[in-house]
Amino acid sequence: MLVIGLTGGIASGKSTVAGLLKSYGIPIIDLDQLARKVVEPGSKALRSIKEHFKDEHDLINPNNQSLNRERLGQIVFNDPAQRRWLDRLLHPLIRRLILYQLIKNWIKGYKITVIDSPLLVETGMWKFCGKVIIVYCSEQLQTQRLKARNPNLSESDVKSRISSQTPLKSKLIYGDHIIENSGSLTDLEKQVERLVWKFEKDHNRLIWFFNWVVPPIGLLNGFLVIVYKALIKKTPKSDNIRRRANSHHNRGYADLCDGTSKKFLRKTQNSSQSADSNISGTGSIGFSNGDHH
Repeated sequence: MLVIGLTGGIASGKSTVAGLLKSYGIPIIDLDQLARKVVEPGSKALRSIKEHFKDEHDLINPNNQSLNRERLGQIVFNDPAQRRWLDRLLHPLIRRLILYQLIKNWIKGYKITVIDSPLLVETGMWKFCGKVIIVYCSEQLQTQRLKARNPNLSESDVKSRISSQTPLKSKLIYGDHIIENSGSLTDLEKQVERLVWKFEKDHNRLIWFFNWVVPPIGLLNGFLVIVYKALIKKTPKSDNIRRRANSHHNRGYADLCDGTSKKFLRKTQNSSQSADSNISGTGSIGFSNGDHH
Protein backbone atom coordinates (compact mmCIF):
# COMPACT_ATOMS: atom_id res chain seq x y z
CA MET A 1 0.00 0.00 0.00
CA LEU A 2 1.35 3.39 -1.01
CA VAL A 3 1.19 5.86 1.89
CA ILE A 4 1.06 9.45 0.64
CA GLY A 5 1.68 12.40 2.93
CA LEU A 6 -0.37 15.52 2.16
CA THR A 7 0.59 18.82 3.74
CA GLY A 8 0.47 22.56 3.20
CA GLY A 9 -0.23 25.57 5.36
CA ILE A 10 -3.18 27.36 6.86
CA ALA A 11 -5.51 28.48 4.04
CA SER A 12 -3.28 26.92 1.37
CA GLY A 13 -6.03 24.61 0.12
CA LYS A 14 -4.77 21.35 1.59
CA SER A 15 -8.16 20.21 2.83
CA THR A 16 -9.72 20.98 -0.55
CA VAL A 17 -7.09 18.78 -2.20
CA ALA A 18 -7.82 16.05 0.36
CA GLY A 19 -11.50 16.23 -0.55
CA LEU A 20 -10.68 15.92 -4.26
CA LEU A 21 -8.46 12.89 -3.63
CA LYS A 22 -11.24 11.33 -1.57
CA SER A 23 -13.64 11.75 -4.51
CA TYR A 24 -11.43 9.29 -6.42
CA GLY A 25 -12.02 6.65 -3.75
CA ILE A 26 -8.72 7.20 -1.95
CA PRO A 27 -9.07 6.92 1.86
CA ILE A 28 -7.90 9.97 3.81
CA ILE A 29 -6.50 9.87 7.34
CA ASP A 30 -7.25 13.40 8.56
CA LEU A 31 -5.00 14.27 11.49
CA ASP A 32 -7.19 17.22 12.48
CA GLN A 33 -10.08 14.78 12.93
CA LEU A 34 -7.88 12.41 14.92
CA ALA A 35 -6.83 15.33 17.11
CA ARG A 36 -10.50 16.00 17.86
CA LYS A 37 -11.05 12.35 18.65
CA VAL A 38 -8.28 12.13 21.26
CA VAL A 39 -9.73 15.09 23.21
CA GLU A 40 -13.34 13.94 23.26
CA PRO A 41 -15.26 14.35 26.56
CA GLY A 42 -14.08 11.78 29.08
CA SER A 43 -10.74 11.18 27.36
CA LYS A 44 -7.46 11.06 29.25
CA ALA A 45 -6.03 13.82 27.04
CA LEU A 46 -8.91 16.17 27.85
CA ARG A 47 -8.43 15.55 31.57
CA SER A 48 -4.73 16.42 31.19
CA ILE A 49 -5.60 19.63 29.33
CA LYS A 50 -8.12 20.64 32.00
CA GLU A 51 -5.53 20.06 34.72
CA HIS A 52 -2.75 21.89 32.87
CA PHE A 53 -4.93 24.92 32.04
CA LYS A 54 -6.94 24.88 35.27
CA ASP A 55 -6.86 28.68 35.52
CA GLU A 56 -8.63 28.99 32.15
CA HIS A 57 -12.28 28.69 33.21
CA ASP A 58 -13.72 29.09 29.71
CA LEU A 59 -11.74 26.20 28.22
CA ILE A 60 -14.54 23.64 28.68
CA ASN A 61 -18.02 24.07 27.20
CA PRO A 62 -20.47 23.80 30.14
CA ASN A 63 -23.26 22.27 28.04
CA ASN A 64 -21.52 19.07 26.91
CA GLN A 65 -18.13 19.21 28.69
CA SER A 66 -16.36 19.33 25.31
CA LEU A 67 -13.16 21.25 24.67
CA ASN A 68 -13.50 24.90 23.63
CA ARG A 69 -11.13 24.51 20.70
CA GLU A 70 -11.23 28.17 19.69
CA ARG A 71 -10.16 29.26 23.17
CA LEU A 72 -7.39 26.67 23.34
CA GLY A 73 -6.21 27.80 19.91
CA GLN A 74 -5.93 31.38 21.15
CA ILE A 75 -3.76 30.21 24.04
CA VAL A 76 -1.36 27.93 22.20
CA PHE A 77 -0.91 30.05 19.08
CA ASN A 78 0.31 32.94 21.23
CA ASP A 79 2.49 30.90 23.59
CA PRO A 80 5.14 28.62 22.02
CA ALA A 81 5.81 26.87 25.35
CA GLN A 82 2.14 25.91 25.77
CA ARG A 83 2.01 24.82 22.13
CA ARG A 84 5.00 22.52 22.67
CA TRP A 85 3.33 21.04 25.75
CA LEU A 86 0.14 20.36 23.80
CA ASP A 87 2.10 18.78 20.94
CA ARG A 88 3.90 16.45 23.36
CA LEU A 89 0.56 15.37 24.78
CA LEU A 90 -1.35 14.84 21.53
CA HIS A 91 1.20 13.61 18.99
CA PRO A 92 1.85 10.14 20.52
CA LEU A 93 -1.91 9.52 20.82
CA ILE A 94 -2.49 10.62 17.24
CA ARG A 95 0.35 8.44 15.92
CA ARG A 96 -1.28 5.41 17.52
CA LEU A 97 -4.55 6.13 15.72
CA ILE A 98 -2.70 6.64 12.43
CA LEU A 99 -1.10 3.20 12.72
CA TYR A 100 -4.49 1.65 13.46
CA GLN A 101 -6.06 3.32 10.40
CA LEU A 102 -3.18 2.26 8.13
CA ILE A 103 -3.45 -1.36 9.22
CA LYS A 104 -7.22 -1.29 8.73
CA ASN A 105 -6.89 0.18 5.21
CA TRP A 106 -4.22 -2.37 4.31
CA ILE A 107 -6.43 -5.26 5.47
CA LYS A 108 -9.30 -3.86 3.38
CA GLY A 109 -7.06 -4.00 0.31
CA TYR A 110 -6.64 -0.30 -0.42
CA LYS A 111 -3.72 0.41 -2.75
CA ILE A 112 -3.26 4.02 -1.61
CA THR A 113 -3.87 5.87 1.65
CA VAL A 114 -3.33 9.60 2.18
CA ILE A 115 -2.23 11.06 5.52
CA ASP A 116 -3.54 14.64 5.66
CA SER A 117 -1.39 16.54 8.15
CA PRO A 118 -0.55 20.25 8.54
CA LEU A 119 2.61 19.21 10.45
CA LEU A 120 3.86 16.41 8.22
CA VAL A 121 7.27 18.09 7.87
CA GLU A 122 7.59 19.54 11.37
CA THR A 123 6.94 16.22 13.12
CA GLY A 124 9.15 14.19 10.77
CA MET A 125 6.17 12.12 9.63
CA TRP A 126 7.13 12.71 5.99
CA LYS A 127 9.83 10.05 6.41
CA PHE A 128 7.15 7.39 6.85
CA CYS A 129 5.41 8.26 3.57
CA GLY A 130 6.24 6.78 0.19
CA LYS A 131 5.33 10.08 -1.51
CA VAL A 132 4.76 13.61 -0.23
CA ILE A 133 2.39 16.18 -1.76
CA ILE A 134 2.85 19.86 -0.85
CA VAL A 135 -0.03 22.28 -1.49
CA TYR A 136 1.51 25.70 -2.05
CA CYS A 137 0.34 29.30 -2.28
CA SER A 138 1.95 32.61 -1.34
CA GLU A 139 1.82 33.90 2.23
CA GLN A 140 -0.09 36.93 0.95
CA LEU A 141 -2.77 34.66 -0.46
CA GLN A 142 -2.82 32.64 2.76
CA THR A 143 -3.48 35.85 4.69
CA GLN A 144 -6.28 36.93 2.33
CA ARG A 145 -8.03 33.56 2.53
CA LEU A 146 -7.71 33.30 6.29
CA LYS A 147 -9.15 36.80 6.79
CA ALA A 148 -12.02 36.08 4.40
CA ARG A 149 -12.90 32.85 6.19
CA ASN A 150 -12.43 34.19 9.72
CA PRO A 151 -13.37 37.89 9.69
CA ASN A 152 -13.36 37.97 13.50
CA LEU A 153 -9.62 37.25 13.67
CA SER A 154 -7.42 40.23 14.42
CA GLU A 155 -4.37 41.02 12.29
CA SER A 156 -2.07 39.68 15.02
CA ASP A 157 -4.11 36.46 15.29
CA VAL A 158 -3.83 35.90 11.55
CA LYS A 159 -0.07 36.44 11.62
CA SER A 160 0.45 34.20 14.64
CA ARG A 161 -1.52 31.34 13.07
CA ILE A 162 0.44 31.52 9.84
CA SER A 163 3.80 31.89 11.60
CA SER A 164 3.01 28.98 13.94
CA GLN A 165 3.87 26.61 11.08
CA THR A 166 7.03 26.27 9.04
CA PRO A 167 6.86 28.67 6.04
CA LEU A 168 5.45 26.96 2.96
CA LYS A 169 8.51 27.89 0.89
CA SER A 170 10.68 25.93 3.31
CA LYS A 171 8.49 22.84 2.90
CA LEU A 172 8.80 22.71 -0.89
CA ILE A 173 12.01 20.66 -0.89
CA TYR A 174 10.21 17.86 0.96
CA GLY A 175 7.62 17.42 -1.78
CA ASP A 176 7.70 14.69 -4.39
CA HIS A 177 4.74 16.49 -5.98
CA ILE A 178 3.86 20.19 -5.67
CA ILE A 179 0.31 21.48 -6.17
CA GLU A 180 0.37 25.24 -6.79
CA ASN A 181 -2.96 26.56 -5.54
CA SER A 182 -3.04 30.21 -6.54
CA GLY A 183 -5.54 29.84 -9.37
CA SER A 184 -9.10 28.66 -9.80
CA LEU A 185 -10.77 25.58 -8.38
CA THR A 186 -10.87 24.14 -11.90
CA ASP A 187 -7.09 24.45 -12.17
CA LEU A 188 -6.73 22.75 -8.79
CA GLU A 189 -8.99 19.90 -9.89
CA LYS A 190 -6.90 19.35 -13.03
CA GLN A 191 -3.68 19.16 -11.01
CA VAL A 192 -5.19 16.58 -8.65
CA GLU A 193 -6.57 14.59 -11.59
CA ARG A 194 -3.09 14.42 -13.15
CA LEU A 195 -1.59 13.25 -9.87
CA VAL A 196 -4.16 10.50 -9.37
CA TRP A 197 -3.59 9.36 -12.95
CA LYS A 198 0.17 9.25 -12.31
CA PHE A 199 -0.23 7.22 -9.11
CA GLU A 200 -2.44 4.73 -10.95
CA LYS A 201 -0.06 4.58 -13.92
CA ASP A 202 3.02 4.01 -11.75
CA HIS A 203 1.26 1.46 -9.58
CA ASN A 204 2.50 -2.11 -10.08
CA ARG A 205 -0.49 -4.35 -9.42
CA LEU A 206 1.64 -7.50 -9.15
CA ILE A 207 3.90 -5.99 -6.48
CA TRP A 208 0.85 -4.67 -4.62
CA PHE A 209 -0.75 -8.13 -4.71
CA PHE A 210 2.32 -9.81 -3.20
CA ASN A 211 2.62 -7.08 -0.56
CA TRP A 212 -1.01 -7.67 0.38
CA VAL A 213 -1.16 -11.49 0.42
CA VAL A 214 2.32 -11.92 1.95
CA PRO A 215 2.44 -9.47 4.90
CA PRO A 216 6.20 -9.85 5.58
CA ILE A 217 6.94 -8.54 2.06
CA GLY A 218 4.71 -5.52 2.63
CA LEU A 219 6.34 -4.84 5.99
CA LEU A 220 9.81 -5.15 4.46
CA ASN A 221 8.97 -2.69 1.69
CA GLY A 222 7.58 -0.23 4.23
CA PHE A 223 10.71 -0.59 6.37
CA LEU A 224 12.95 0.06 3.35
CA VAL A 225 11.04 3.27 2.57
CA ILE A 226 11.59 4.48 6.14
CA VAL A 227 15.30 3.59 6.06
CA TYR A 228 15.75 5.32 2.70
CA LYS A 229 14.08 8.53 3.80
CA ALA A 230 15.53 8.60 7.33
CA LEU A 231 19.12 7.60 6.57
CA ILE A 232 19.74 8.28 2.89
CA LYS A 233 17.36 10.79 1.33
CA LYS A 234 16.79 13.12 4.29
CA THR A 235 15.85 16.20 2.23
CA PRO A 236 16.22 16.77 -1.51
CA LYS A 237 19.11 19.00 -2.50
CA SER A 238 18.25 22.57 -3.41
CA ASP A 239 19.64 22.16 -6.93
CA ASN A 240 16.89 19.62 -7.61
CA ILE A 241 14.14 22.20 -7.15
CA ARG A 242 14.09 23.45 -10.75
CA ARG A 243 14.37 19.95 -12.18
CA ARG A 244 11.42 18.75 -10.10
CA ALA A 245 9.38 21.82 -11.02
CA ASN A 246 9.95 21.25 -14.73
CA SER A 247 9.31 17.52 -14.50
CA HIS A 248 5.88 18.16 -12.97
CA HIS A 249 5.01 20.78 -15.62
CA ASN A 250 3.93 23.10 -12.84
CA ARG A 251 4.38 26.63 -14.20
CA GLY A 252 3.58 28.40 -10.94
CA TYR A 253 6.09 26.34 -9.00
CA ALA A 254 8.69 26.61 -11.76
CA ASP A 255 8.33 30.40 -11.85
CA LEU A 256 8.77 30.52 -8.09
CA CYS A 257 11.95 28.47 -8.25
CA ASP A 258 13.41 30.21 -11.30
CA GLY A 259 13.19 33.53 -9.48
CA THR A 260 14.77 32.14 -6.33
CA SER A 261 18.06 33.61 -5.20
CA LYS A 262 20.97 31.75 -3.64
CA LYS A 263 20.12 33.48 -0.39
CA PHE A 264 16.63 31.94 -0.44
CA LEU A 265 18.07 28.49 -1.16
CA ARG A 266 20.44 28.78 1.80
CA LYS A 267 17.54 29.94 3.99
CA THR A 268 15.40 27.04 2.74
CA GLN A 269 18.12 24.52 3.55
CA ASN A 270 18.52 25.95 7.05
CA SER A 271 14.77 25.83 7.63
CA SER A 272 14.57 22.27 6.37
CA GLN A 273 17.34 21.20 8.71
CA SER A 274 15.40 22.68 11.63
CA ALA A 275 12.24 20.87 10.59
CA ASP A 276 14.21 17.67 9.98
CA SER A 277 15.34 17.80 13.61
CA ASN A 278 11.69 17.13 14.51
CA ILE A 279 11.19 20.39 16.34
CA SER A 280 7.94 20.54 18.19
CA GLY A 281 5.77 23.52 18.87
CA THR A 282 5.42 24.82 15.32
CA GLY A 283 1.67 24.41 15.35
CA SER A 284 -0.82 22.18 17.11
CA ILE A 285 -2.69 19.65 15.01
CA GLY A 286 -6.40 20.23 15.12
CA PHE A 287 -6.18 23.84 16.26
CA SER A 288 -5.00 25.48 13.04
CA ASN A 289 -8.46 26.79 12.17
CA GLY A 290 -8.50 25.05 8.81
CA ASP A 291 -6.68 25.44 5.54
CA HIS A 292 -9.26 25.14 2.79
CA HIS A 293 -9.10 26.77 -0.61
